[in-house]
Amino acid sequence: MAEKDVYERLAQHLSFLGMGYPPTEDLVQILRENFSPTEAEVALAIPTRVMPLQCVAADEIAGKVELTQVEAEEMLDGLSKRGLLFSAITEDGKKGYALQQVGFSFPQTFFWKGDDTPHARNMAALVAKYFNREVTRKAYSSETKAYRYIPVSETIEPEFQSVYPHHAMESVIEKATDFAVCHCSCRMVARLRGRPCEHPTEVCIKFDEIARYVIDKKLGREITRDEAREIIKQSEEAGLVHFVDNAVGDIKHNCNCCGCACWNVGALKRRKIPRDIIMATYFIRETDLDACTGCGECAEICPVDAVRMEDDVPVVDQDWCIGCGVCVSRCPTDAARIKLRPDKTGELPATNFAELHHTILREKGLI
Repeated sequence: MAEKDVYERLAQHLSFLGMGYPPTEDLVQILRENFSPTEAEVALAIPTRVMPLQCVAADEIAGKVELTQVEAEEMLDGLSKRGLLFSAITEDGKKGYALQQVGFSFPQTFFWKGDDTPHARNMAALVAKYFNREVTRKAYSSETKAYRYIPVSETIEPEFQSVYPHHAMESVIEKATDFAVCHCSCRMVARLRGRPCEHPTEVCIKFDEIARYVIDKKLGREITRDEAREIIKQSEEAGLVHFVDNAVGDIKHNCNCCGCACWNVGALKRRKIPRDIIMATYFIRETDLDACTGCGECAEICPVDAVRMEDDVPVVDQDWCIGCGVCVSRCPTDAARIKLRPDKTGELPATNFAELHHTILREKGLI
């Protein structure tokens, strides 16, 4: 089959992942730049209709391609080392591999190291072109959202945290066992395209399976639990927004986003995609008008421009507020507060990562 066909087939194949890639010519170009024709054939032998990080053994993949097991495994190892496949040890102790899924490494791996290379610059341009508004909408089209915002720690009442500890970054960090940090792919793309912002880049935290993968492939660096806490603190001081997997436990990663460059907060700030299309938002801002002095700090700091001042009174756009708590942490009189959205119960749609992504697979009609 012609070389062009293998990349088109791979683009179509990737669309059937749980967090799949809408197939377009721009995606085909990204694949062409990163996979040889034989590597693309090997990737086509890896199952779809699975949740992120779900690996299959190398011998199962090798049995579907015209390569020896040794040749197939060498190719799989090479793809994994370049960040194009996820890899881990399977439950029965074998080397396993999985296709990268949207939000879970590809195309973020091009930028996690923070390198400025010709290939990284080329990928930055192609990735920015591919992930346009329509592709982003389609990628996050399930009713259940893959990610959720977590408010700034100090903005959640202690009594609430005791009932719903999963709504605090401290709880997420406490439950994890392995930690790594990478550079924010969104801000790296912006920097590589000549549009840098002032926010720190090395703030993307990976937990457990992804952390071990990142460390093994040298895509980021290993950190301690205390270092993870410090990164969260620094991110909050910088006015960044936390998001994690939309589950109570078994969280795999945490991004700390800005309105300048990030695919979700930035898109909301520019009103490109409605809030509830791409992210789960459990909180909303409210104001104690008796305590408010009309200083306007909350309107200035809001990452998504959801607060405006009218006659020295903050007015919150309830359709765009993400309940991140950034404005609350900056309020000098404690007039700004966050509360659960009236249409939310405080419960999450999944107790863990596997349940979350099986739900998404069902909603997309893939299982």
